[in-house]
Amino acid sequence: MIKFVLDSSAVLRFIDKEAGAERVRSIFRSCAGDKAEAWVSAIQWGEIATVQRKRFGALEQEKSLQRLMQINLRIISATADRAVHAAEIKVDRKIACADAFAIDLAMDSPDHVLVTADYDFKAVADLAQIEFLPVK
Repeated sequence: MIKFVLDSSAVLRFIDKEAGAERVRSIFRSCAGDKAEAWVSAIQWGEIATVQRKRFGALEQEKSLQRLMQINLRIISATADRAVHAAEIKVDRKIACADAFAIDLAMDSPDHVLVTADYDFKAVADLAQIEFLPVK
């Protein structure tokens, strides 16, 4: 079964109905039909929560996160091993810490596909399958 690893930019594009939102919606539909799974690292989940709270406040942040959880997103914990591997990727490839957690998760299996709107992931495109959403 394919596992889509969504970074915060992909989820925020979906929430904001921006370029790529339909693709993320189709991923969620395939998850509802048990044809795929959608994963988000806990670190990326925190980024989504941060953006929603800054934009709309605590109540709307909570509502937004609850709606996303109803889609059956699987939040993957940042274990000690994952944190060390993400740190190595961050330093070696010079990408953001949260991005390193997302690519680490995508590297778990050849069946994982990282979905992002963040073109900084080009620096690690050789490490895992990455699907880039369209530019705004």
